[in-house]
Amino acid sequence: MSQLAGKIVAITGGGTGIGAGIAKGLAEAGCRVTIGGRRLEPLQTLAGSVESAHPIRCQTVDVACKDSISSFFGSIRSEFGDVDILVNSAGINIQKRTMAEMAPEDWERVLSINATGAYRCMTEVLPAMRARKDGLIVNISSVAGKRAITLGGVVYCASKFAMTALGTAVSNEVRNEGVRITNVYPGEVNTPILDNRPTPVSQEHKNAILQPEDIASVIVTICALPPRANVPEIVVKPTIQEWV
Repeated sequence: MSQLAGKIVAITGGGTGIGAGIAKGLAEAGCRVTIGGRRLEPLQTLAGSVESAHPIRCQTVDVACKDSISSFFGSIRSEFGDVDILVNSAGINIQKRTMAEMAPEDWERVLSINATGAYRCMTEVLPAMRARKDGLIVNISSVAGKRAITLGGVVYCASKFAMTALGTAVSNEVRNEGVRITNVYPGEVNTPILDNRPTPVSQEHKNAILQPEDIASVIVTICALPPRANVPEIVVKPTIQEWV
């Protein structure tokens, strides 16, 4: 997709799961991709596995930490320039997901990563996008950000509803300024977040649900659309029975 060649991309949660799949797809499309995550090793492993015109750049970032986010985006600006495409893919869930079991500190931790982290990343790229009247932000939410799913749990659903509202409200503010925001709502995807399920997930189930590359192919297509085309939101579900 030559229209993506040279685009400057920042992806949080880029070392594994959906973020890694998107990083691979956009790098292969010719983008200059920087992936961030809390651990350097999975970032480097992913980067080393992808052959592209521009090698994937790796940098650690903790999206729960404002200073870490500032350093991450500051380094991208120094290395490449202003970000053209931001993908907010960093996200976590916990094992004890009911109101009765959940620890108050887990509420704070999940919100700080899934919701506040996305907000802070957006604040890093939006001023330049608005100034040049061009840019795309992709928020990887969840079907749990559309309806409060029991399996998702109290804080995960709350954080994804917050991410949904964040993307929609900011889009209302900037859509006439050339900045596009897409909220993505995947159903079950085979990612490391499944390892935190209260009940273990079988390999058979993991193989039957969505794979990271399924979501990545959708995101790459959205990124390749011309500036006149905007996808405000999209739901991608597996064909097997959804969460209850």
